[in-house]
Amino acid sequence: MTFREINSKMVEATVMSGQRLFSQRGAMLAYKGEVSFTPNTAGGQGGIMSMIGRRVANEDTPLMTVEGNGTVLFGHGGHHVQVINLAGDTMCVEADRLLAFEGTLQQGTMFLGSQGGVMGMVRGQISGQGLFTTTLKGHGAVAVMAHGGVFEIPITPQRPVHVDPQAYVAHHGDVRNKLSTALGWRDMVGRGSGEAFQLELSGNGAVYVQASEEKL
Repeated sequence: MTFREINSKMVEATVMSGQRLFSQRGAMLAYKGEVSFTPNTAGGQGGIMSMIGRRVANEDTPLMTVEGNGTVLFGHGGHHVQVINLAGDTMCVEADRLLAFEGTLQQGTMFLGSQGGVMGMVRGQISGQGLFTTTLKGHGAVAVMAHGGVFEIPITPQRPVHVDPQAYVAHHGDVRNKLSTALGWRDMVGRGSGEAFQLELSGNGAVYVQASEEKL
C-alpha cells in the first residue's frame, strides 16, 4: 500500500522509481529521498481531452505529479484524512476532497444527472457539489479530506443507506445514488426536522460520511 496514515491529519506516501502519485498542489509537508514535484498542467490522469472535460465540469483542482524514490508526508488545511483502497471498482468524490492518489487509478468525471436523473442534478445543487463529480477507477489507494473523522458505512442490496448531502464525502462500488425527499406539510409551515433531503445509496459498496455538515 502506498499510503500510511500517520495520524488523523497526515499520511505518508512511499514513492518508488517507475511509479507516480498525484497530489493536490501545496499539500506536501515534508519528504525524504530523491523526490520531485511537478505541476500537472493536465490536471491529473487521462490526457488533454480528459483535462478539458474536467475544466468544463469544474472538477479540475490543481494537482502535481510526485515521482522518484523516497517518502512524502501529505496534509492540507488541518483537514481529517482518510485512506481508501480500491480493488478494481469506481469511487465518486469531489475533486477538492482529493489529497493524493496513486497513478494506477484512472481519473474521470461523471454527470450527476446520469444517476438519479433530474433529482441527481438537484442533489448537486443542494449539496453544493455542482452537476459533475470526479471518479477514480482501478486498483490503488486514494487519500481524501474531510471535516472531523470519517465513518465507513457498508451498502448492501437489502439495506440502502441515507446520508445528509452535506456530510457525504465519497462512495465506491456498484452503487446507485439519488436524492430522496421527506417534504411534508410540516416542512411547508416551518415545523420540519431540518432533514428534508437525503442522499440514498443502494447496491454493493460503501459510503464515507464526515463528522460535520460543513463543506471543505
